[in-house]
Amino acid sequence: MSTPGPSDDAEVPQEWEQMLRAMFGADTEEALRELRARGMDPAAMAAASGLPNDPALLGQVLAQVRRLLAATGEGPVNWDVAHDVARQVASAEGDPSLTTSQIRAATEAMSVAELWLDAVTDLPPAGGPARVWSRSEWVEQTLPSWRTLTEPVASSLSVALSSVLVDHLPPELSAGPVIPGTASDPNHLMRQLGSVVFGMQVGQAAGTLSREVFGATDIGIPLVREPSTVLVPSNIATFADGLDAPADEVTLYLALREAAHARLFTHVTWLRTHLLEIVATYARGITIDASTLEEAVAEIDPTNPEALQQALSRGIFSPSTTPEQDAALARLETALALVEGWVDEVSAAAALPHLPHAVALREMLRRRRAAGGPAEETFATLVGLELRPRRSRDAAALWAHIATSGGTTARDAVWDHPDLMPTAEDLDDPTGFERRRDESAEAHADLDRALAEIFGEEPPDPTE
Repeated sequence: MSTPGPSDDAEVPQEWEQMLRAMFGADTEEALRELRARGMDPAAMAAASGLPNDPALLGQVLAQVRRLLAATGEGPVNWDVAHDVARQVASAEGDPSLTTSQIRAATEAMSVAELWLDAVTDLPPAGGPARVWSRSEWVEQTLPSWRTLTEPVASSLSVALSSVLVDHLPPELSAGPVIPGTASDPNHLMRQLGSVVFGMQVGQAAGTLSREVFGATDIGIPLVREPSTVLVPSNIATFADGLDAPADEVTLYLALREAAHARLFTHVTWLRTHLLEIVATYARGITIDASTLEEAVAEIDPTNPEALQQALSRGIFSPSTTPEQDAALARLETALALVEGWVDEVSAAAALPHLPHAVALREMLRRRRAAGGPAEETFATLVGLELRPRRSRDAAALWAHIATSGGTTARDAVWDHPDLMPTAEDLDDPTGFERRRDESAEAHADLDRALAEIFGEEPPDPTE
């Protein structure tokens, strides 16, 4: 039987034991035995660690450690952190409970909007409930969709970020025994740290958006999966304050836009998936210039999530894009412009007979959407994606041209299949859309006839 070494009986200072238990939890005793087996004295480590004896300061350190190590699952974004930050930001400027009159006015506006839209589009109502949310409710209900939107990109970025951060850990965190899957494993620690950082970033953006949005479709992609229309009265009131248009007109116009979005995404069943697939295509090709990242990390403390979050906000970790990613971003921009342009055109057509300030409200919202806001800029910095339809005016002109030439039925029928969708070339030249589409259809018909001849089949009837 071996004789215990003198360090086995050494008393571990209480504050150091607290730190170990915060890091290892139920595995603390095993971690201590592992340290001793490797000839490392926990008591001596405590003496050399500089761990504060001040209870208040120690509490701050422990709270920071617990925050870093409290990530749920192994995902690239700590959604507990994202949720907490988003709720804090949403209520930072006040988020009073909605009054009965606010809920009634918003619900009535959405009901009227559906009636007006019936006259200008063949797409029927979404069919879901009309919802009226506070800012905090908006955060709660939309955060799952942010997960779908951001995780593909955050996952790729997190791998690159953690691989570089590991090489810049302070010696006291990168030395000693490694217990895989615990805080003693630098790769595990950095993945958790990256998860916290991205959680902070997404939470900050979602919380900021909750103070800016009017419904659930403002960014061009619906943030609720089930069919529904949503209004956020607190933000509508802030937007309407100081405008020449009466508040009820502003509410009605915004209800028209929300209901038009809901109709489009409900009945064009491929559209939401199409947009998310473009995001995923972009995410799969993410690479980061390691030298640029290493230079940035050298200037900050890689164990400080606030410092990393601020660095992300400055864009120093922005990925470089490949030609394939540039093409994906171009497709996303065109698709978002087509969505925004259709909603803009349909909402304006529905509002003009009823709202005296419809033209002014249309122009104001066009400028607001094209300019974006702080939250959209945050997401663009974080994942390199701008959910901003820069060419929405061109798209609206295209939809107006199609409606003038063939009526609203022809305009709405363009959404029947993704292959029918207009391209960037069509946004450049709306008047040539029908000609190019006819030429494309004829080329496909020629190919079908040629294939039928090769296989000895009857050629398809072009009128069917």
